[in-house]
Amino acid sequence: MRLALLTDLHANREALDACLTHARAQKADQYAFTGDFVGYGADPAWVLDTVMEHVARGAVAVQGNHDYSVTHETRPQMHFEAREVIEWTRGQLSAEQMAFLSALPLTQELERMLFVHASAHDPVKWEYVTGIEPAERSLRAARKRMVFSGHVHTPALYRRADDGRMGAHVPVPGTRIAIAPQHQYLVIPGAVGQPRDGNSAACYALYDDSARELVYYRIPYDNGAAARRVIAAGLPIVFAMRLIEGI
Repeated sequence: MRLALLTDLHANREALDACLTHARAQKADQYAFTGDFVGYGADPAWVLDTVMEHVARGAVAVQGNHDYSVTHETRPQMHFEAREVIEWTRGQLSAEQMAFLSALPLTQELERMLFVHASAHDPVKWEYVTGIEPAERSLRAARKRMVFSGHVHTPALYRRADDGRMGAHVPVPGTRIAIAPQHQYLVIPGAVGQPRDGNSAACYALYDDSARELVYYRIPYDNGAAARRVIAAGLPIVFAMRLIEGI
């Protein structure tokens, strides 16, 4: 199975379309979407329709914190501009789309793999996994060889060896990473819809479970068009600038 891993789509139609087009060219035959389909961007309905179509064909999908916020009372921890987009998003979605978001699980398992938006240690706490210690907590809680998540908007890879030692790896786009069957891995592909590592190109990854290889990709897309959609929708301009600057 060649599994395309996409997370933090954030209502960015242009970025998602570019990543899916690239994944098809890489002969991906399964897809996993690890949350945050809405928020920040101007095309939540189109993005959700696309995810729903893939789920209907067998794709994995789990709930992210922005998805949760759309269908629940908005958390006070969310900053003002993000809350503004959440409220706007509620008015853009159909009853069917809202029901889909509400019904999404926090985690999903597939054979030796676990999918979660943030940390497997406490999924609904929405912890940011930004270092060795939180990565180890997530891996210990998951008890699966491969854990796929998102939330931090920056590509990352953590490994827990069979002797318990932890390590972190900075992925190089397009480079094949060998996956050792005796180790445990936490894979964070980076954001499709709003990268924050200074590179505006969209992120996704591809895992080949037969070859036991993992590849991270950066996909240039028309981020100018996506930014203009944000402005045209009347959403906070900061989210348009983030698409241009990659921060």
